[in-house]
Amino acid sequence: MLTIILLVLIGGLSAIIGSLVGIGGGIIIVPILVFLGVENDLLHGITPQIAIGTSSVILIVTGLSSTMGYLKTKQVDVKNGSIFLFGLLPGSLIGSILSRYLTLESFNLYFGIFLIIVAIILMIRNKIKPLKIFEKPKYERTYVDGHGKTHHYHVPPVVAFIATLFIGVLTGLFGIGGGALMTPLMLIVFRFPPHVAVGTSMMMIFFSSLMSSAGHIVQGHVAWLYAIILIIASYIGAKIGVKVNQSVKSDTVVTLLRTVMLAMGVYLIIKSFL
Repeated sequence: MLTIILLVLIGGLSAIIGSLVGIGGGIIIVPILVFLGVENDLLHGITPQIAIGTSSVILIVTGLSSTMGYLKTKQVDVKNGSIFLFGLLPGSLIGSILSRYLTLESFNLYFGIFLIIVAIILMIRNKIKPLKIFEKPKYERTYVDGHGKTHHYHVPPVVAFIATLFIGVLTGLFGIGGGALMTPLMLIVFRFPPHVAVGTSMMMIFFSSLMSSAGHIVQGHVAWLYAIILIIASYIGAKIGVKVNQSVKSDTVVTLLRTVMLAMGVYLIIKSFL
């Protein structure tokens, strides 16, 4: 019973926070599963690889649920966002294969460093002005949001492919969906409007998680019993997150999230050396 309660809390809260700020929630699920399963044996049979693979499967549901919600409010740019899939999909598959080489110590070190980097990105993303170097007519894209407002931004295919290939590898390697990097990328580099960036990021998480999950399932990196409980909780949590997104400022959530991520990153790095 304790296990079920823990999994429901992990799945629900991670999905609420993830869909609220466009990061998917995997960045929360993976370290908690490793902490509870590997370090404290509260969840049996968990290894870093299984935590990563299970998270990838859960993110399919979180990504789909959130995307469906954001599609209704016209916050997903399907056409222009699809350009990112050319790098994201193969990168996710490559990352899922590379994850087999992670030990607990290397996972703690690399994921700790990754958490700190993402926390810093979340800290400065609103202070960095969108880049204008790609503003060329041939790269210009337009999108009409739910309020009828037309947005203009620029998506150079080569830059999009290279950036999303790298993000895809990290997505499959750590089971984190990629939204923590995709959202800032769309805001800063490609100058997406914030509400469209978050919605489109959730679409990216759905597709990248499909690909990385395929790699993890083939390698046997999924704890299906845990995954089913987490999926149900995540589905409900993602629905709540989308609704909250429309009425609550996400800045407070981002501040709390980046603080927790910094602390968790430092903790994991220290653990890797002990």
